[in-house]
Formats: sequence, C-alpha cells, structure tokens
Amino acid sequence: MTLSLTHVHDDRITVTHRPTGTELFAYVYRPEAAWEAPKPYLHPIRTLGGGLVTDYRPHDHRWHKGLQFTASHLSGQNLWGGNTYVHGEGYLALPERIGSMAHAGFDEVSAGPGGAVIAERLTWHPYDGSLWAEEDRRIEVRADADAGAGTGSWTLTWSSAVTNRRAGPLRFGSPTTAGRPDAGYTGLFWRGPRAFRGGHAFTDRADSAERDLMGAQAPWLAYRGEHDGRDGHATLVFEHAPGNDHSGAQGTHPAHWFVRTDPFAAVAPSFAFHEELVLAPGETLSRAYRVHVADGVWDRAAVTAHLARHPW
Repeated sequence: MTLSLTHVHDDRITVTHRPTGTELFAYVYRPEAAWEAPKPYLHPIRTLGGGLVTDYRPHDHRWHKGLQFTASHLSGQNLWGGNTYVHGEGYLALPERIGSMAHAGFDEVSAGPGGAVIAERLTWHPYDGSLWAEEDRRIEVRADADAGAGTGSWTLTWSSAVTNRRAGPLRFGSPTTAGRPDAGYTGLFWRGPRAFRGGHAFTDRADSAERDLMGAQAPWLAYRGEHDGRDGHATLVFEHAPGNDHSGAQGTHPAHWFVRTDPFAAVAPSFAFHEELVLAPGETLSRAYRVHVADGVWDRAAVTAHLARHPW
C-alpha cells in the first residue's frame, strides 16, 4: 500500500494513505506554548477508515497532544507540561520547572510503496534552556497487507535514542516515583479522543474490568473505543520492543503499563513507573514501540493473530 507525505516546513508532516485518501496522521514539530512543555507530537491520528483516535489540548490537560514521547519527571524538571506533582503538596504550578524538546533537523523524510519514514534529531532542555540531552527519533509507518478498502489496520513504529549531555546523571521518574500511587506515566504517551472514555483495555492475559492493568507488565496492551460522529469502533494495540531493557545503575527497566479508561482514555508504556531510571553522562537510553491502529472491534484472539502475522 502506497503512502505519500506533505511537508509544510517549520510546521508539520502529514502522511496519507493514497488508496483511500485518508490522512493517517500529522507529525507537528513547530514550537507551542511554553506552559505545555513544547515538543513534537502526532495529531490527528486516524484509522484507515478515517476514524479519529487522538485528542488535542483537552480542557482537563491542555498539554496532552495525541501521541508524544516525553518525560514527566526529569532530574527535577517537567518536560511533560502543566502542573508538577510534588509529594505532600499535590500538583503545583511551577513554571520554573517546565522544559522543552526542540526540533534540530531531519535526517530522512520519505514515503513510497513500502511505507513512510520520519527520522529527526531533537534536543532536550530544562527551563533555563541549557542542553540536557540529544535524541535521535525514527518514526516508520506501514499499511498492513490485510488492509481493505477503507478498513483494516496500519502500524507505526516509534524508536527513540536519548543521550545524556549533562555533566551529571539524568534521573527519569514519574508522579509515582515522586509519591503518587498509580500515576507512573512517562515516555511514550497516547491520549484518546473524548468519545473513547469508558473504552475497553486488555492485555494478553487481563482486562480492564479486572482492574489489574495499571502498573502491570505485558508485551502489549490494546484499547478499543467507539467513535462519536460516525458509526463504528477502533482498536489500538501498543507494543514495547522485546529489547527495551536498560542496564544502568538501577538495573533493567522493562515497561510497566499506565492506562486509564476513565475519566479519559490514555496509555503509556512507562519506563519509570515504580522506580527511577538513571542515565549516566554520555549514556544512551534506547526505546522502540509499535502502535497498531485498526478499524473495528478486536478481541484478544484477533490481536494475538495480528501480532503473529507481523512480528518485530
């Protein structure tokens, strides 16, 4: 299936599925409001059938923007955006802790019969603007072979390699490492549309009804919801790569899932849910994830079969 892209320089790259004309997503890299911790993001993301599966600047969390890779607690700074969680005091407005991620250049922007690629270099900064990290990011997209006319699925692979450029260590954490239970979000983060509130989340062995997904480990997590404004459902499947382990001062850190179905839809394969991840000066943290975006209702058997057809 052929993909094409449109690049509006200093703004966004839009990837389109040519057989259907559906704009699968826009990768937006222009700077935005400082309070929201400026960083690139993907929104809107759509299924092949055109169903919207992301939200942008919702009234409850203006800094939630589609799909983005970020850090909620980073050596005392907040590259997530909005209020910062402080143990014993709750969420506080601390603008002096709000950092940013800046676009530094593209190494590849291409599309063709095999898919599309966006390879980008970014820099990470605390509030004072100094350089804390450099990131090499690669986003690869393919329309799955079993995609039909206006239905089916497509897959996005997100790879990030973050190198510490500070003189001291970078400490990746989350509200949970700072003392708030069940709020271990950091890293890759998806915010679903308002219509997906109350959706259904499940892994290879558990469902949201069992209330044991938050902070759990599993090779993948799926979330399905029903659209507003049009008939039908969509299912998103999030995977972390089998090699997503970091051997540092704190040992290995495989993903723990952060997931909410209420009061909003959100998923993050957090790499610092229960404990901090420490990155020494000059060391690189590498992570890879896949997001499968499908029209319709997929159950555990459908997800398992799909992933078996599309191994890493």
